[in-house]
Amino acid sequence: MSEENKVGAKIRQLREYREMSQEELADASFSSVELIENLESGALVPSLTPLLKIARALGVRLGTLLDDAPQNGPFMVKSGRSDNIIRFSGQEGLGDHSNKSALEFYSLAYGKGDRHMEPFLIDIHPTLNQDYELSSHEGEEFLYVIQGKIEVLYGKESYILEPEDSIYYDSVVPHHVHAKEKDSKMLAVVYTPF
Repeated sequence: MSEENKVGAKIRQLREYREMSQEELADASFSSVELIENLESGALVPSLTPLLKIARALGVRLGTLLDDAPQNGPFMVKSGRSDNIIRFSGQEGLGDHSNKSALEFYSLAYGKGDRHMEPFLIDIHPTLNQDYELSSHEGEEFLYVIQGKIEVLYGKESYILEPEDSIYYDSVVPHHVHAKEKDSKMLAVVYTPF
């Protein structure tokens, strides 16, 4: 089963356990029923923002949607590469690019139970689409560029980051992160209050 299908199956499992309809989950997460249906069926490569909102509506951490079995104690990833990859579209909507993966998230804490941060290595691929949809969610994000060049749209501002540059921001401000010109890689730590 692909990671997208695992995430969708986990959403369905948690929704049904809480005896919520797709409509109720859509309302609680400020999403559309179509988005919930497509995520649960695995037909849609999600973006991070709707998953954060869905996790919150289900009363769980984002990691609960991404993890299999939680582990106690320290969690280590050797050689900086997790085998657990989640692909995100980088777009919140259901447009033409919703089934394309622009972001590949490698969780650096996959399976670590009760964590409050979500650390990822992210491979970012440039897209032809230049009409970026800014999105927001509760919490904060820290990004550190390892390779390539990325652009962070933050509110009405634009920031270009190159290797060894970092940025820390409140994610309640609408934002979008994408590669400039070529494939890029960054470390991201996302904190969302529960």
